[in-house]
Amino acid sequence: MGNETGVLTAYAEDLIPGARNAIRTCLRVAPHERVAIVTDRETEDIAWSLADQVREVGARSETHVMEDYGPRPMLALPPPIAAALERADVSIYAGQPKPGELAFRRELTTIIDRRKIRHAHMVSISHRIMTEAMRANFDEVDAISCRVLERAKRAKKIVATSPGGSRLEATFDPSIQWLKTSGIISTAKWGNLPGGEVLTAPARVDGIYVADGVVGDYLCARYGDLQNNPLAVTIENSRIVKVECDNAALVQDFRDYTSTDENSDRVGEFAIGTNIAVSDVIGNILQDEKLPTLHIAFGHPYAEHTGAKWKSTTHIDVVGRHFDIWFDGDQIMKAGKFLI
Repeated sequence: MGNETGVLTAYAEDLIPGARNAIRTCLRVAPHERVAIVTDRETEDIAWSLADQVREVGARSETHVMEDYGPRPMLALPPPIAAALERADVSIYAGQPKPGELAFRRELTTIIDRRKIRHAHMVSISHRIMTEAMRANFDEVDAISCRVLERAKRAKKIVATSPGGSRLEATFDPSIQWLKTSGIISTAKWGNLPGGEVLTAPARVDGIYVADGVVGDYLCARYGDLQNNPLAVTIENSRIVKVECDNAALVQDFRDYTSTDENSDRVGEFAIGTNIAVSDVIGNILQDEKLPTLHIAFGHPYAEHTGAKWKSTTHIDVVGRHFDIWFDGDQIMKAGKFLI
């Protein structure tokens, strides 16, 4: 199996169903289109499986490996990668996050937003995710996401609790958009793959969120599944006021991350996972934030899509397990299972 330049590159056959899902179902690549794939050495086998599926539908692809353009962490978008995105109809980023690389990824998505091309964002993609959440029936995930989205748009207050000790109340500004990233990717909004969440930038969040699942960005790989050592974050008026965990190093790393700029400690994302192929936390944020549960993130509120009037240079998710969720007093999830 090879890339477009003819260099043979082997990959495991069990990557094929997830790659086929990505190219045919999620991105709906057409034979006349050009696809740009950005990857890294660690993720090359997944990138080649995607490139082969592009070729199978009759489209053209070009694959760019980050390390070919300089050392990691990569803090800016190399011109050849920028040029590839400028000529692409469809793009994919499939790679592992390194400290400080959010700036690189933001430059990448800025081009995508401007050109309105269909883009799959696969930060932290792994072999396991390709054989689990990427094999979801994304038409079903989209149908559930649509139902959640329609209910969420009307909600004035959402309350959520979890057995781990979470209790949150959130209110919403009707002028700020709710978004659906269900795995069916359009030109309206690039999406993570695997997909499966409905999200917004909340007006106000108060309470305590217990992350007994995972925390995001590069801290995810560092600390993994937090079930036996949860991180409790107390929030007042959308800002972090207290962080508690038996792991002092995690508290320090999380505090440092959420102190990067003036809005790094502000709740910028309020989201409900909708990927029904995901049954539990695996210790990888890309899949775990799609788990049917409530997750939030501190930092960047995806202002370019939600319409939020503020921004941040950072974005870090926290994920907990087995949430109960009420929209204006009407329960829509019980112990991580949808009731709608």
